[in-house]
Amino acid sequence: MAKKESQTKSFILRVDAATMNAIEAWAADEFRSTNGQLQWIITEALRKAHRLPKKQKDETTEQ
Repeated sequence: MAKKESQTKSFILRVDAATMNAIEAWAADEFRSTNGQLQWIITEALRKAHRLPKKQKDETTEQ
């Protein structure tokens, strides 16, 4: 099985201290990293707004 390439992009995000403290506490409560928590928050917001791209079926998947 071929390894799927990661298509993540890095960017800088400036957040005020109180917001960052809340995100870090939430991440700890959920046993996630701060980065993982931010990714989850963004993904959930996009999903709820119906703005995530539709998933395509992998053409190489065995049937």
